[in-house]
Amino acid sequence: MCGLFVLVVCAMGVSAFRIQQVESTEKCPDHTVYFKHYYELHGEPVVLKCPSPLYKHLDFSALTLNITWYKNDSKTLISGREEDARIWAKGDALWFLPAMLEDSGVYICTRRNASYCAEVSIHLTIVEKTAAHKIAYLQVLFTFTDGNVICPDLWDFTQNKTDLELKWYKDAQPLEGSNKKFVSLEGSTSLTITSVLPTDSGYYTCKMPFRYEGVIYEITRTIQLQTVEQEKRITPVIVYPTQKTTSAALGSRMTLPCKVFVGPSSHVYTEVEWLANDTLIDVASEQSSVIVGERQETTENGENFIEVPLIFNSVKEVDFYTDFKCLAWNIYGYQVLPTRVKQEAVGMSWYIAVIPIALVCVIVGGIYLHKCWKQRADKGYTIAKV
Repeated sequence: MCGLFVLVVCAMGVSAFRIQQVESTEKCPDHTVYFKHYYELHGEPVVLKCPSPLYKHLDFSALTLNITWYKNDSKTLISGREEDARIWAKGDALWFLPAMLEDSGVYICTRRNASYCAEVSIHLTIVEKTAAHKIAYLQVLFTFTDGNVICPDLWDFTQNKTDLELKWYKDAQPLEGSNKKFVSLEGSTSLTITSVLPTDSGYYTCKMPFRYEGVIYEITRTIQLQTVEQEKRITPVIVYPTQKTTSAALGSRMTLPCKVFVGPSSHVYTEVEWLANDTLIDVASEQSSVIVGERQETTENGENFIEVPLIFNSVKEVDFYTDFKCLAWNIYGYQVLPTRVKQEAVGMSWYIAVIPIALVCVIVGGIYLHKCWKQRADKGYTIAKV
C-alpha cells in the first residue's frame, strides 16, 4: 500500500508538471503559421515583424501592448536589447544585428492581453552570401516599355530617411550613374530601365549601408528580372509562392496566398483558382478543412496583381499528403504552380524537462518500496521466532 501511494503521488506530480508545461508553451488558443518564409544573408541586418492576426470577430488592438518572442527550439524569451546583444526584441519587431547561420529556425511571437492571445510561427533561413541568387526576388517587366526594378524589403531600414545610398549591379557588374539605360533616382529604392529589351533579363543586386550606433552594416537584395514579350503581356505570371514546400504544425492555422502578375491588363480577364489533388478546393475542403479566401486585386508601380489566399483553418495530417496547385488562366494562356505542405518539427523541450522529475519519482518510490518490504520481512521473522 505504501508503494502504491508513492507511485500514485509521483504519477500525479508528473501529470501536473506536464499540464503546467503545456499551458506555459501552448496556452494560446490560436496558433498560425505565417505564410512568408524569410530568406536572408549571413552577416547582414534582419528584422522579423510580428504579423497582426486577421480575425474580424475579435479586437486585438490591445494585444500590441504585450508582444513576446522566443525561438521554437529554446523556449527562452528574447528580451529588449542589452549591452553587446546581437538579437533583441523591440515592439513588434525582432532585430538581428547581424544575422548568423545558426539563427535559422522558427521564431514565435505572441500577442497577449488579459483575456486572449494569438501566436504566430515565422520561418527564418540564413544563407551564405555566395547563394544570394538562390533566394532572389522575382520581378517581371514588359519589353519595349520603361519599367522599374524595386529594391524590396527595406522599409524597416529606410523609414524616416531621405538620404538613401543605394548602389545597383547587374550580373555582378556595377551600373554607373552616367548610363542612360539605367536610371537610379537619388533617395529612391527603384531602378528605371528605359525601353526594356529581352537582354535586360538577369540578376540585379542593390546594396545599401545601414548605420546603427556607430556600426555600419550592409544590406543586400538580389532580384531576378524576367522580361515578357509585348504580345504576351496579358498572360498571367505567378510570382508567389516562391518555394515548393511550406512548413506547418499539425492543428495550426495557416494562410498561403497565390499572387499573380497580370501587367497593365484588367483584373477581370484573369481567373485564379486553387486545386487539391487536381480537384477544386471547394470539393476537397470537406476532408481537409481548407477554404479559398476572398480575391484581392491590387496595383503596384502601375502593374496589376491578383491575390487569392488558401486558408487552412486547422492543418490536418491529410494536408501533408495533398498536392496543392495554384492555377492562373485567361484566354491567352495559363500557369500552374504546385506546392506542398510539410509537417513542422515538434519541439521536445518539455519532455526533456519532465525526465528528471520522473526519475526522482522512481528513485523515491523505490526507496519507499524497499522500506515497506523490509518492515514486512522484519515482522515476519519476529513472529516465526516466537
